[in-house]
Amino acid sequence: MNIDLYTSTGTKSGTLALPDVLFGGHINMDLMHQAVLLQQSNRRGPIAHVKNRGEVRGSTKKVSPQKGTGRARRGPIRSPLIRGGGKAFGPRSDANFTKEMPKNMRHAALVSCLSVQAKNGAIVGLENYPETIKTKALYTLLTKLPVQIGRRILFVVPERHNALWISARNIPRIKVITAPYLNPEDVLLSKSIIFVADSVEKAAAIFGKGPVGSRVKEQVAVKAKTEKGPEKAKTAKRTVKKTSAKASSKKSSSPSSSSQPS
Repeated sequence: MNIDLYTSTGTKSGTLALPDVLFGGHINMDLMHQAVLLQQSNRRGPIAHVKNRGEVRGSTKKVSPQKGTGRARRGPIRSPLIRGGGKAFGPRSDANFTKEMPKNMRHAALVSCLSVQAKNGAIVGLENYPETIKTKALYTLLTKLPVQIGRRILFVVPERHNALWISARNIPRIKVITAPYLNPEDVLLSKSIIFVADSVEKAAAIFGKGPVGSRVKEQVAVKAKTEKGPEKAKTAKRTVKKTSAKASSKKSSSPSSSSQPS
């Protein structure tokens, strides 16, 4: 798949070939949804917190006698059954919302997200960006690129680019990240993704390996071992037979120990 490549002035200079290992993978919607939930859950922090009966201030004395009053049985005023007491099953600040996912699944989810955006034509290439810090220059460049200003735009750079980051921070809905920090949520939320300089090659080197290639290599190695196994066994049997034949011929040629010269 090829995308349009633009210069830092906004003029089209040619096309850029996207690697299939990163932009032509299998689209797995369930895995993409799971990866986005992983990001949102790991970013979530417990805020709501209520006190239980051990944390509420109050006396531990029994409010009324157990019998004889005709009223309900009451314990201390900190009981959850009494107004102002502790909460029985309220939210706590020690709640843990973190999720885990294997590395191969995370990479496969990112490849699926990039493949979806490439299929939708949301990826643009940029040769380079100057080191001048100027918000107006970046805004002028965006007006010349095939992007919609006001929608989410994601810049992907191979390494930290201070000029681009500072120039873009005052324009709403624009985010600049480095290639190693590509993630499914930013990719899916962006209306346009602009890869700057060698960010495509760097992202492909990091995330383009994938679990499929390693599995195929493992299967090929196991198959080769199983195929070579019987052959090795046959050769071993042949060598054993040859050594036994040689040993028997040597014994027959050597004089016996019982026969001595007279």
